[in-house]
Amino acid sequence: MTESSEWLIYRGAGEPHDGMSRLPPPPPWRDFSGRDDADGEGDGDGSRDRRLGAHRHLAELHRPGAEELEMINAALYLRRPLLVTGSPGAGKSTLAHSVAYELGLGEVLRWSIVSRTTLQDGLYHYDAIARLQDVQIAAQGGYGAAAGSPGAVEAIGSYIRLGPLGTALLPSDTPRVLLIDELDKSDIDLPNDLLNVLEEGEFEIPELQRIADRLPDGEAEVLTADGTKVRVRDGRVRCRAFPFVVLTSNGERDFPAPLMRRCIHLELGRPDHNRLATFVRAHLGDEAARAGDDLIARFLERSRSELLAADQLLNAIYLTDAAAPPSRERLADLLIQRLDRSR
Repeated sequence: MTESSEWLIYRGAGEPHDGMSRLPPPPPWRDFSGRDDADGEGDGDGSRDRRLGAHRHLAELHRPGAEELEMINAALYLRRPLLVTGSPGAGKSTLAHSVAYELGLGEVLRWSIVSRTTLQDGLYHYDAIARLQDVQIAAQGGYGAAAGSPGAVEAIGSYIRLGPLGTALLPSDTPRVLLIDELDKSDIDLPNDLLNVLEEGEFEIPELQRIADRLPDGEAEVLTADGTKVRVRDGRVRCRAFPFVVLTSNGERDFPAPLMRRCIHLELGRPDHNRLATFVRAHLGDEAARAGDDLIARFLERSRSELLAADQLLNAIYLTDAAAPPSRERLADLLIQRLDRSR
């Protein structure tokens, strides 16, 4: 078997074969099988390793510069959201995970923004249809409490699930870390809709407020974004420790002045050679970082005139080192394609 055929899993031969038996384990940042963190923290799904690197103990992970450290700490001191802008792959979302890991603030709550996202999506979801269906079944002698009974009133919490923002605002002694990712992808109204919640640190759940006087102690048990159950009193969620909120943007649009006034703004510049090497070392180890030094230099040179993302570099170094394809340089160039092809 030639070196080329050994590397190829799919050969395009049109006949079944056992190629999948030769497929190596996935790159650490694409491993979804889950494992327990070495420090005993995390939720065991591998998300921390995917974000911060399975070899983070070998590197000064994404060591921030003085200005970055000052702005991050300013946001912590002032209890203000941190708006982080920069090119794709600059480490914007990783910053939230790094802060949560270093300060022991638990799992990062992530709210990924798309053009259809509304404030309601981040706060909570009330499944009125499921509740109506269950009430109808109960009224027909099925399961659960009958419509209008005290049990049916108390059960309303079973149909409410807090979103990432709503979960981050739950009262706690230490803040949660909330990543609001790619805010610039949102509808034009969302940044303005966020203003009051980010300023006041609270929101209301009208479905619970309407029946608070019929609930035991005015409390209902609801589900959170990370799968736990909490009790909400009088239909109001209000934080005690304001969450550390990281809003990221690729710089594709400007945000309204009222939002900017409420945020600490950090702009991440292009990473230098040392930071990229640290990034590679955290995910792939020392040997891969040394072997990929020339590729890092080529990546930096191209990034001066092309829009590139650091995870493209990671993909190229992993394949040219771990998978060892026969045409390494050609594959690396194919993987590191400019993201601004319209130019």
